[in-house]
Amino acid sequence: MSARLMKKVLNEQHQLQQHVSEEEEEEENDSEPITRSSINPFDLLNDQDYEPENQGNELASSHETMASYDEKEESSSSLKPTAEVSTSNPKSKKKKKKKTKDNAAAANKTADDKELDLILEDLSLNVNSSAEQPVSAKDKIKSVKQQATSVLKVDPKYLNAENELRRIFGSKVMKSFESSNQASSSRQMRGVRGRVHYNLRKSVLVTPSDNWLRCDDSLSMEFLEMKNGYNYFRYVHSPSYSQSQRAFEAAKAINDINGIASILQHRPYHIDSLLTMAEYFAVLGEQPMSADAIARCLYALECAWHPMFNPLQGSCQLKFKHDTNKPIFTALFTHMKNLDRRDCHRSALEVCKLLLSLDSDDPMGAIFCIDYFALRAEEYAWLEKFSEEYKSDNSIWLFPNFSYSLAICRFYLEREACKADNMNDEKSSSSDLMKQALMLHPSVIKKLVAKVPLKDRTWTDILKHAFFRSDQTGIPSVDHLINIYVERNYLIWRLPDLQKLLSGAAKTVIETLESNKSEVKDWACVRKEAFSSEKNEYGHLLVSDFSDSLSSIPRENLQQFMGVPRMMEDGMQDENQFANLPGNGHAPRGVANRNALAVLFESMLPWVTYEDREDGEPDDNQHDDHMQDHQ
Repeated sequence: MSARLMKKVLNEQHQLQQHVSEEEEEEENDSEPITRSSINPFDLLNDQDYEPENQGNELASSHETMASYDEKEESSSSLKPTAEVSTSNPKSKKKKKKKTKDNAAAANKTADDKELDLILEDLSLNVNSSAEQPVSAKDKIKSVKQQATSVLKVDPKYLNAENELRRIFGSKVMKSFESSNQASSSRQMRGVRGRVHYNLRKSVLVTPSDNWLRCDDSLSMEFLEMKNGYNYFRYVHSPSYSQSQRAFEAAKAINDINGIASILQHRPYHIDSLLTMAEYFAVLGEQPMSADAIARCLYALECAWHPMFNPLQGSCQLKFKHDTNKPIFTALFTHMKNLDRRDCHRSALEVCKLLLSLDSDDPMGAIFCIDYFALRAEEYAWLEKFSEEYKSDNSIWLFPNFSYSLAICRFYLEREACKADNMNDEKSSSSDLMKQALMLHPSVIKKLVAKVPLKDRTWTDILKHAFFRSDQTGIPSVDHLINIYVERNYLIWRLPDLQKLLSGAAKTVIETLESNKSEVKDWACVRKEAFSSEKNEYGHLLVSDFSDSLSSIPRENLQQFMGVPRMMEDGMQDENQFANLPGNGHAPRGVANRNALAVLFESMLPWVTYEDREDGEPDDNQHDDHMQDHQ
């Protein structure tokens, strides 16, 4: 509605209310006045307690408001004049004068709503003026958390390793690889009854295989609280799941791997049992089976998510202090390493971001490998943004991994800017950042020379200098983090361009120290202040967890972990122990009297199934032949 039309309506309603008030004065019955907000000038027309002078002032102010709208409309040259149609005529006015007080109040209410719309519209024009108010400390803290949350948002399309492999090798190569695998599986399935296929729910973290079973509701998640913009959750075990958990703890206490395998026969998605078997398969050198156990674990954990739990946005917290939350951290960390071994570095980066966002305390040390995945995935701009926005205190560069990785990141960004002829002189150069990293953590260079290895004579000359001669700093936390960095990132330093960058910065440092030896003490003070504790604050992080090397043990040396024979016969192999659990059925007849570990091996093969047979038990030799073919 235009301002002129609104003005006409106001005038008509004003005249109408005057006639109504005259009729009310003649009535003998007193009626209770209708009380409304003093802000609206129309309410004064029905209120007999106000003085006429107040009515005039309020109406005058309303006419001034309408006049301001007229001026705004006339000053707008882009709007074309439109025909104004009045909603009333003289005949209708005479009829309305004779209406009762209720009809007048209804018309007044309609005009009030229109007046309110105009007032709100007018207020919306002044939003920008209130935006310049000073920001409080709470708002600053909230904005910092929003920045940390935004930089850790996970892109679900990069979580799928198969998509990344298609981007690396091409769709044709992946299709031929998948078809060859299907052909080999079909040959192995000859003479073996096919496994039942289920319609499994879609998953974000992993892609479930067709041979997996459905996940039950014995594992769930509960919402705890909302604090500082984060939603806090915790996994919850059902009574039947808790009973399986106690059985797992008993088997783990005596190193009974068969007992753990028997738990998985009756509860295929028991998280701790799957994690244990994944570690066991990895030690045996069965990496595909280990990765499959981790994928099943993540699938079960995702099926238990709360409807409000959306970890991809970085606004949900699963605190590691809750025992039921710990398995998801172990599973994600292992899954991240498995993706890295497959050269799916972008997928590993997204998993690392998810792992870091779930608990701000970072119990798994994801902050010490996220830079490696970012560099391998060539996400240089994101890494710089992450270092600036994460926790917003710019102290992340003090860690050994980030002090060197940011220099490498700047090196590649400079190369890209040089190609695009868009150099940015405001930021420090890669050589300056590398020099700063060497001054802060000089012991890194000697460990890199030994680990990479770097056998050029240039490095021998550099290590002769007193500043680079030692591989220890005397600070336990720093030495431990340097060991983690070298173990995780040494592969990057095999590139000749980065070796040239490092050697050039090292020579510059040597020249600087010859002219100004006081810088050694200055950087030592910075290092001591940043890591002031005399204890190793990161001792819970094992260097081996950040290693690419795979350690395997021969099968004959693992017999001590196969469990006590008496326990296998009496305790953990008792089928009735699990058959009475709610939600669990009896073990199939095909596996009831067989070794639990062997059955678990076979159950993870897609061409093997265990069903109640009418013709007797399955042939063990036949299953053993299929296992040999798979290996």
